Amino acid sequence: MQAASLPMSAGWHWVRDGFGLFKRQPIAMFTWALTIGFLVLVATMIPPIGPLLFVTLMPVVTVMTLVACRQILAGKAVMPLRLFLILKTPGLAKRLFGMGAVYVVIVMLAGMVAFLPFMDTLRDALQGVTDDDLSPVLAAMRTPIILFAIFYVCVAAMFWHAPVLVAWHNLSLRKALFFSAVACWRNKGAFIVYGLVWFGAVAGLELLGSLLEGIGLPEGVAGLVQMPLNFFAAAVLYCSFYPAYESVFGEPDTPEAQQMI
Repeated sequence: MQAASLPMSAGWHWVRDGFGLFKRQPIAMFTWALTIGFLVLVATMIPPIGPLLFVTLMPVVTVMTLVACRQILAGKAVMPLRLFLILKTPGLAKRLFGMGAVYVVIVMLAGMVAFLPFMDTLRDALQGVTDDDLSPVLAAMRTPIILFAIFYVCVAAMFWHAPVLVAWHNLSLRKALFFSAVACWRNKGAFIVYGLVWFGAVAGLELLGSLLEGIGLPEGVAGLVQMPLNFFAAAVLYCSFYPAYESVFGEPDTPEAQQMI
């Protein structure tokens, strides 16, 4: 399997093409974003198991999202709840759930590696904290947080394309993680641009919320105004996953990919 090496501008093109996909079926993809948001809400209501289960589900959600994008390109109507039917594909659910479990374990191990060496420093900082001064804790957490961020970027690269490589290309988990990592490394410039665009979008939404409160709207009302925009941005983000995959690996033509649309 060969991963294309794209220019940095591809990161912007992924966002632009994702918006183009969204415009074809905005209600369906907005509803899909709402569905994912509902799953997140339910997960947060049953800690700590809920968040772990949701993260385990992320490979499944990723494949469902890309299937929806392919249905849009094929001119088919996307019905969000019917996307769950891909779980009937023999053996696929087990493989994707297994990938999600591996992801959870690796992220937890990365957190342990990043934070455990600094536990004594963190404990001393917590003992000396006061209500008026949290700077010792923030200073003590700076290095482990930076380390964890570095580890997490590496883990995210391995898992970025892995779900669809397992689902559409029938690769083993090990090969899928390898090819995903290679693809992300070869296109690191494009992913930096992609990340910066979405960082700017999130910052813009946060700024909008602050401006709404600044002109006198109550916090709850400002939140209600901002919420649809958040889900709109999320829907475009999900739509941008497919251009990021297709431009790197090409149009999927395997039997596994064809039967999911």
